[in-house]
Amino acid sequence: MKTEELEKCLRECFKATAKDEKKGRKHKGILLGKPNNKAAQEYIQKAKMELELCNIYKQKGIDYKIAEEWFYALYYCALAILSKFGIETRSQKYTALFLRYIKSRGLIDYDDEFIKRITVYSEKDEKSEVDERENSRYSSSIKNEKIRERYEEMTNLCKKAISQCEDLVFSDKEFKVPNELSK
Repeated sequence: MKTEELEKCLRECFKATAKDEKKGRKHKGILLGKPNNKAAQEYIQKAKMELELCNIYKQKGIDYKIAEEWFYALYYCALAILSKFGIETRSQKYTALFLRYIKSRGLIDYDDEFIKRITVYSEKDEKSEVDERENSRYSSSIKNEKIRERYEEMTNLCKKAISQCEDLVFSDKEFKVPNELSK
């Protein structure tokens, strides 16, 4: 999706979400609020805890839970970044779209790989950690050789995401939602 398309999609989501909130309904998008450094730091802690859980599950042979924890480690990093911008989200789709947009605008330095891995794709041939999490979670298998083979790679990727996220969250830079999204 091009930057202009992302902008339009996000602007429409912000409007629809604000309307839902005013009507007393639970929104299913992203809502503009105030930056929350404390929440951002807490999300980083949760991301780190997810990696600790991966180690425990690996030791106990509970492979099917590991893919879920990898996804959430990456997703909590995304939530930490959104918290710095003052964004409340209830949508994996719009979380990833917002990150992609602010990255395309040069507002954050965060690897595309991390964003791609939390993106919800509608095409069957496009896969992300969302799909891996669902496959592991809903299959009948407890052990999963594919997860064991990916363990070091994914653990290192999550650590790198956490590190980049910490650089953003603990920086003195002030993050603001671009004005064009709130028009």
